[in-house]
Amino acid sequence: MIRLVIADDHPIVRAGLTALFDQEADLTVVAEAATPEEAIAAAQRENPDVVLMDLQFGNSAETGADATRHIRALDAAPYVLVLTNYDSDADILGAVEAGASGYLLKDAPPHELVTAVHAAAAGESALAPVIASRLLGRMRSPQISLSSREIEVLERVADGRSNAEIATDLYVSEPTVKSHLAHIFTKLDVTSRTSAVSAARRRGILR
Repeated sequence: MIRLVIADDHPIVRAGLTALFDQEADLTVVAEAATPEEAIAAAQRENPDVVLMDLQFGNSAETGADATRHIRALDAAPYVLVLTNYDSDADILGAVEAGASGYLLKDAPPHELVTAVHAAAAGESALAPVIASRLLGRMRSPQISLSSREIEVLERVADGRSNAEIATDLYVSEPTVKSHLAHIFTKLDVTSRTSAVSAARRRGILR
């Protein structure tokens, strides 16, 4: 029996997923979580095989990627399968680097989701086709691929943060932030912070 924890801040989503998995003889939902903190606690308490994790939880300071990192650091850690509406490079890279075994979008057909849960429980990768294509595209076009740190910098630029504020946020020096921005400008072939954000959004790097 594959034991599941469902982590999503929308009760209707949790109820729908529970109803779906209840139809499968070898899947059982042992806990639900409405916040990243609840997801971590449930993973510690219930010893599940797979945690189904959303990435954004309302106004919570923690994200699904943060919770994934905590959960994957546990002893006998369960696998984490991300199920979200977001498919930007920043979201995908953040989840994969946090240790997620798979990444699906919420418009995935039910049979695809069930198959992904089985794959994750077996320790296999489970990526939605659009996500796999995006990652493959990054490998084929490294000249327009930003590193995870560069994406973190650019996300904060998009939020209107100054270089000094970004340096404080990321615990780096201001010259390091300027260096990251120089690399970002070169990769995106732009000359300003505003055009860098616009180019990144056009290419799906940022939401």
